[in-house]
Amino acid sequence: MKTSKDTRREFIKSSMAGATLLGLGGILPGFSAKSYGAILGANERIKVGIMGVNSRGNALAENFALQKNCEVLYISDVDSRAADKCSANVAGIQKKQPKLAPDFRKALEDKDLEALVVAAPDHWHAPAAILACQAGKHVYLEKPCSHNPHEGEMVVKAAEKHKRVIQMGNQRRSWPNVAAAIREIHGGIIGRPYFAKGWYANNRPSIGTGKQAPVPAWLNYELWQGPAPRRPYQDNLIHYNWHWFWHWGTGEALNNGTHMVDLMRWALDVTYPVRVNSAGGRYRYQDDWETPDTQVISWEFDNNTSMMWEGRSCNGRTVEDSSVGVAVYGETGTVVIGGGNAYKVYDLKNNLVKEVKNDVKVDAQNLSSPSQLLDAFHIQNFFDGIRNGAPQKSDILGGHQSTLLVQLGNIAQRAGSSLDIDPSNGHIKNNKEALKFWEREYESGWEPAV
Repeated sequence: MKTSKDTRREFIKSSMAGATLLGLGGILPGFSAKSYGAILGANERIKVGIMGVNSRGNALAENFALQKNCEVLYISDVDSRAADKCSANVAGIQKKQPKLAPDFRKALEDKDLEALVVAAPDHWHAPAAILACQAGKHVYLEKPCSHNPHEGEMVVKAAEKHKRVIQMGNQRRSWPNVAAAIREIHGGIIGRPYFAKGWYANNRPSIGTGKQAPVPAWLNYELWQGPAPRRPYQDNLIHYNWHWFWHWGTGEALNNGTHMVDLMRWALDVTYPVRVNSAGGRYRYQDDWETPDTQVISWEFDNNTSMMWEGRSCNGRTVEDSSVGVAVYGETGTVVIGGGNAYKVYDLKNNLVKEVKNDVKVDAQNLSSPSQLLDAFHIQNFFDGIRNGAPQKSDILGGHQSTLLVQLGNIAQRAGSSLDIDPSNGHIKNNKEALKFWEREYESGWEPAV
């Protein structure tokens, strides 16, 4: 006679097999049949809270809710409209209403909550992750993992101290064909790779000149600011435009460049550089936008390799027929990875010698959910790390290392000088002006600590 536990196990197993395996094309990469079966047969779903659900966070909440081994237990957002909308979307998927906790710290007090998904603005990423670790929760942390280098080092320490799993949301690490392209590069398909180029192009409009205004009734602006020193509310800041203000955001370089810089670092098998340069500025419009809309960052490494990233926020002309991508150049050819789960290999005469395609549509211009099905691979890897101790495709140390590269580019830009870097730890050498940007000031009482 079957017990209720047996019935539940069969239901979860069949549900995931139908909805996840068929949707994603088989067992997830990096999962053994045994470990995957353990997830399929789990008696309890992994209960997560989502912090920040206006855009990308709403897409993540829906994607987590779609995973049959997960329950979205909490929705947290300082915008009551966004929270209500996301809560309804999640309830429609998982057929169970998540709890609303406008202050995510209240959700962290719940012993049933196992993980926090952080998709709030950049200035909240590291402080929220640290608080979650201290509360005994695992963390799925959207890129960039920190607002500044010091915070990145703190998050790494927090994960180690509290023995928590932190997966950074540079999800291309888990896309099967992207991972295959990197394996091909490491296997010598283009000889020794020695240079990589990444890019991002868009046609973003002007954000205008904002005016101070009363805080909207739907917004808890005090909590939105959180660890950042207080500034008056203005009408062109929230929601998306905070990316372009140094006080809260990190510019296009970390907003989108982090993904491509991570792939280039992976392909060249490098960690910290020896030299970093950046050129660019706010060229297209005269408005409140502070970070560069046009920027070229270059890195040199001590293994005789280098790489560069080009960002154009206000001119969407593509490179290699893609608005976002990476090209890795080697002794005998080139590998091009565009915005999707596919790649091409060229020889030195520009002949296409291999092409690996994918039929899952990826819209790199979609700001909230460009690749829902593919991102589920990354989510399941996170879950396998929680349940079975599986290595993360983008653990917090690697996430910090990739984030730091782009942060160093922004520091070089702001300091107006080339940076000499200690390749053993990524720290800036002999540059007092640049070191001013290594960490930030915090609102009194909100300082993160490990």
